[in-house]
Amino acid sequence: MPNKQVKLSVVLATFNEEKNIERCLKAVNDLADEFVLVDGNSTDKTVEIAKNLGVRIFTTTNKPIFHINKQMAIDKARGEWILQLDADEVVSKKLKREIKQVIKNNNRRKVAYFIPRKNYFLGRWLRKGGQYPDYVIRFFRKGKARLPCKSVHEQMQVEGEVGYFKGHLLHYTAPKFSRYLINANRYTNLTVDKLKEEKVPINLQTNFKYLIWLPTKTFFSIFIRHKGFIDGFPGFIFAFFSGLHFPIAFIKYWKKKI
Repeated sequence: MPNKQVKLSVVLATFNEEKNIERCLKAVNDLADEFVLVDGNSTDKTVEIAKNLGVRIFTTTNKPIFHINKQMAIDKARGEWILQLDADEVVSKKLKREIKQVIKNNNRRKVAYFIPRKNYFLGRWLRKGGQYPDYVIRFFRKGKARLPCKSVHEQMQVEGEVGYFKGHLLHYTAPKFSRYLINANRYTNLTVDKLKEEKVPINLQTNFKYLIWLPTKTFFSIFIRHKGFIDGFPGFIFAFFSGLHFPIAFIKYWKKKI
């Protein structure tokens, strides 16, 4: 594409996303001028599917902090604007129209945009529990936003004014519980690394904090304070396992210290 001006690049980082990648890319196939994918040595058909859809592919290792690969994809993009997606996300029609309008107007004042994300969990879109609207910065001018690559849940760091879109990014985070458990295991391992880095001691105080206080506080915050109960059984499961994150991570950390 050397002679064509690249207005928008869609960038992704993937690892074993054969069930999601085609749906994600086809939703924006008429929106972007180029697609860039950094793959962490997938063992399924992710790369094959992406190649068939005309994606530029770069292969690397599957890093614990997945944002490192996401930033690598951002750095390789050639577009004036960048839309960074996860493979389990789909751009809605309304969001697509808003993105096209921003590119067409070429407004220099705003350099990035928050997108409201809807999270699909165990058969329903979560409306409460602090999960909606789940604003994320995913659309920005090249060179104006970066991922710090220090935490799995970090936001983009932006140089300039940020706007807001109304159209949704549809996030099929855990249509099945098995996928949720895979992600949860990865997140607890990252928390273990953080505990090791901070050299957290094993004593009565930390036992109470990680085994009782933090899980209880997290569950009641999500399920009661943020009205997760309105989302029914999926809302309860989300709140319950969000609280369990802390004792699971702490017990893993404890076992490594023994």
